[in-house]
Amino acid sequence: MFSRIKEDINSVFDRDPAARTSLEVLLNYPGLHAIWIHRLSHKLWKANWKLLARVLSTFSRWLTGVEIHPGAKLGRRFFIDHGMGVVIGETSEIGDDVTLYHGVTLGGTSWNAGKRHPTLEDNVVIGAGAQVLGPITIGKGGKVGSNSVVVKDLPANATAVGIPARIVNGRTNSLLDKELGEKLGASLDKESRDKAAKKFGFDAYAVSADSPDPVAKAIGRLLDHMHLMDDRVSKVCKEVNQLGGNICPNDLPELRVGEFVEDKKAAAKRRESKVESFDPEI
Repeated sequence: MFSRIKEDINSVFDRDPAARTSLEVLLNYPGLHAIWIHRLSHKLWKANWKLLARVLSTFSRWLTGVEIHPGAKLGRRFFIDHGMGVVIGETSEIGDDVTLYHGVTLGGTSWNAGKRHPTLEDNVVIGAGAQVLGPITIGKGGKVGSNSVVVKDLPANATAVGIPARIVNGRTNSLLDKELGEKLGASLDKESRDKAAKKFGFDAYAVSADSPDPVAKAIGRLLDHMHLMDDRVSKVCKEVNQLGGNICPNDLPELRVGEFVEDKKAAAKRRESKVESFDPEI
């Protein structure tokens, strides 16, 4: 027992630079206190002392702000940083060296008995406020961004963010750019993307290749595709015209964002005219 406690304390030093001494960790880390109490309540649960196990679990929640169902299975060197608001459901399974931050929920999406809570494999990190729901698996080394909602399996070493969470570090953008460029016979780079964004009347802010936002990445891919297709059409037009044809005589019209936004002055005049033409006797 004492060797496990020592192991837990050492794991805090590995993951929290604010920890200074073993005594400080022993006395001031409610996440560790919740884990230690859970080990006792889990043994009571397995011994079929379920009511006593639940009472002890409720006491732990009152003491630490962390709610761990006594039926949950926790691995070695599990660390809950800050702890407040963490909820871990009955059928949750947590591997070794996993880290959870405050406000994390490992919850279920069904009222049916059986496996209904997540499985976190080794070295998983779940950011503050994230919700991992259902009988899903977060693969080894997986990471979930703060306030994300994960409802599908996450492969090993992947990072997911957003609501619902999307993987943001699958294949690199450079590899995707290379593949798309090879398919369409053109090259892709930041300059090309910015040029396409300007041409199509789109603000290129937040659509860089290294943006962590999945929506921004999707917009960036659309810009890349439009740029490459436009480049391909231009080349086809040029070749046909050299053969005596007469297609694409004019450049594509530019789209400007302002064209889709109502002019404020015109709107104000329209409102004034409506007020002036209003007849109270009607």
